[in-house]
Amino acid sequence: MSLSKFISAQTATLSAKRERRKEARPGELLDAALDLFVEKGFAGTRAEEVAARAGVSKGTLFLYFQSKEELFKAVVRENISGRFKEWNEEFERFEGTAAEMLAYCMTVWWERVGAGRASGITKLMMSEAGNFPEITAFYQQEVIKPGQALIRRIMQRGMDRGEFRPMDLDYAIYSVIAPMIFLILAKHSAGTCADPSLPDNAGKYIATQVNTLLHGLCATPPSPKASK
Repeated sequence: MSLSKFISAQTATLSAKRERRKEARPGELLDAALDLFVEKGFAGTRAEEVAARAGVSKGTLFLYFQSKEELFKAVVRENISGRFKEWNEEFERFEGTAAEMLAYCMTVWWERVGAGRASGITKLMMSEAGNFPEITAFYQQEVIKPGQALIRRIMQRGMDRGEFRPMDLDYAIYSVIAPMIFLILAKHSAGTCADPSLPDNAGKYIATQVNTLLHGLCATPPSPKASK
């Protein structure tokens, strides 16, 4: 190989590496930001820390994300809200009963979000939402409302098929949401609100919650006289 061809080949290789590195930066920045947001919270995370952890300059970070708020929104979309499309598609394809769908929904949510780093975002929002109205409104729109809508669809499907009794879905959806929030708190609060081993036994926990949701606490349905 001639010297000119060797130099051209080396230049092309370096250019390709730089291009791959450029393409990788947004993902590396989002990974670094997720770690720091979960570790330090929104207020405690600084843009320069995110850049340093991702191995780039602060200026590079702002080429991709104009502010820390925009970076946070991108983290939420990448790890949580971006998943609602696939979850709703799974709802459309699901062929089992509404009870099976409810159990599947809670289990899969834990496996894909709750058990991972992204569940720390929920704890962050619970502790810092009052101080940052913009990101709170964003989180409501991108995560809370779509999540509630999906649970409502599952429960409405059960009612329409006669599998679930009629109920006020505006409030019934929280019977599904509450135990999952508690599991997140148990994971990220170092045992201050529950047995610290609870997340390690998430499968049994979720199965118990589903059973309680579907069958209640009473051994047999109360008689009409007892219910008065």
